[in-house]
Amino acid sequence: MSPTRALRRRSLRGAAALAGAAAFALAVTACSTPSASSNGAGGSNYVGGTGEITTIAQGHRTAAPELSGKTVDGARLSLADYKGKVVVVNVWGSWCPPCRAEAPHLAEVAKQTKSQGVEFVGINTRDLQTAQAKAFEKEFGIPFPSLYDPAGDLLLRFPKGSLNPQAIPSTLILDRQGKIAVRALKELSAGELHKALDPVVAEK
Repeated sequence: MSPTRALRRRSLRGAAALAGAAAFALAVTACSTPSASSNGAGGSNYVGGTGEITTIAQGHRTAAPELSGKTVDGARLSLADYKGKVVVVNVWGSWCPPCRAEAPHLAEVAKQTKSQGVEFVGINTRDLQTAQAKAFEKEFGIPFPSLYDPAGDLLLRFPKGSLNPQAIPSTLILDRQGKIAVRALKELSAGELHKALDPVVAEK
């Protein structure tokens, strides 16, 4: 083999290795806590944004898209059913370690705030079978329904550039007008969820 051909083969192998590493990094990022910080647009519409949890002031919020479909249990569900209530929307997958870590906290806060008119709705994504999602819900005692969205079609309904749930796990808090008040792109503790949720519940 000529030196030129040997050098070309080594270059191709190096490129393939880099591509594989990039693909692996992307897969890991899809289920992790974001580390970049952002304070939002101009500081006027976004209050207390940290890059992980962003809170939007009243009067500057945009409506969440219409989300409806079949749940993990096969029932029909629509966010429109919860009109007039504060709704916590959590995006999760049974395969995602941070989702498993935060699941008990979501279940706890969902039970604590039910009497305050707060509803929780999950969006289960990338689980190829509902059996996996059902096992997750049973293991962690999840008291709220989840829309089954294996291909991520529901997530694509959020406009590009909006406060969309762009990581797994993600949590959105919708105010009583169905507008996005909070977005968290990280695993949440019960305390963090209460800190984000309680002010929205208290709004008039």
